[in-house]
Amino acid sequence: MLLYLPKGVEKAPLFMGYNFYGNHTVVNDPHILISEAWARNNDSLGIVDNHLDEKSRGVRTSRWAIEKMIDAGFGLATIYYGEVDPDKDDMSDGIQSLFYTNYQQVPADNEWGSIAAWSWGLSRAMDYLEEDIDVDASRVIVFGHSRLGKTSLWAGATDQRFAAVISNNSGCGGAALSKRKFGETVWRINTAFPHWFCNNFNSYNNNEEQLPVDQHELLALIAPRPLYVASAAEDEWADPYGEFLATLYATPVYQLYNKRGVNSTEMPTVNEPIQNTVAYHIRTGKHDVTNYDWDQYIKWAKEQLFK
Repeated sequence: MLLYLPKGVEKAPLFMGYNFYGNHTVVNDPHILISEAWARNNDSLGIVDNHLDEKSRGVRTSRWAIEKMIDAGFGLATIYYGEVDPDKDDMSDGIQSLFYTNYQQVPADNEWGSIAAWSWGLSRAMDYLEEDIDVDASRVIVFGHSRLGKTSLWAGATDQRFAAVISNNSGCGGAALSKRKFGETVWRINTAFPHWFCNNFNSYNNNEEQLPVDQHELLALIAPRPLYVASAAEDEWADPYGEFLATLYATPVYQLYNKRGVNSTEMPTVNEPIQNTVAYHIRTGKHDVTNYDWDQYIKWAKEQLFK
């Protein structure tokens, strides 16, 4: 885990989430260790698969507005997700293998895939943060982008210690309604990434109408804690409208707690956020995390956690 804390803040609140390319890529800092897990698993940037290769430092700084967080009084905790599961269709080298029994080599059909494993890892990180005297463990906001946005939602739903949850462009299996069958569908995601979910999820390939639940119910499980779902206008694969509708349909559960959510059936204008306990925005641009996103998350987190 890479941990940045603001100076002069006693027991700092935190944003916590996984990164895709290694801790050393989120900021250009020569003191950050390049992990062996990154060296084994990450060649997607076209970098030589060598943990001594310094060319990869800071290549993902655009996704992590660390200085903005620090200036606002927040810290950051981040972990390379390949430390928990290398994100390939091989269940022998992730955290799941430590829980196999007898001669088991893969999870059972109703047992966890990578999304749940990464979520489990976030909870174990939270175990540590509760023991760190420099961290306010009651104000840890779990964040994730794309597949890791799916992960942050599952982590927030299964672990009530997270004070708030942010899903950035999480799409199918995340915030987007599966039964809309728009953009990335259940069949497509299970085919392209068969290790992300349990095998039983394959029963709903091209059969979403038989799902007994949909993603708005996952969002509702986070209530009454603050929840932020964000989309991008050019990210149709993640179904922005389906993500918006999930926040709308989760809102009645928040209202049971006298919390405000998304009440309009019309999507907000691009770059015009709705910021209540349940928050939503759709910004200009593509599938990514931008400074605009972080500006909204930081503003919202200050309001929700310190009002």
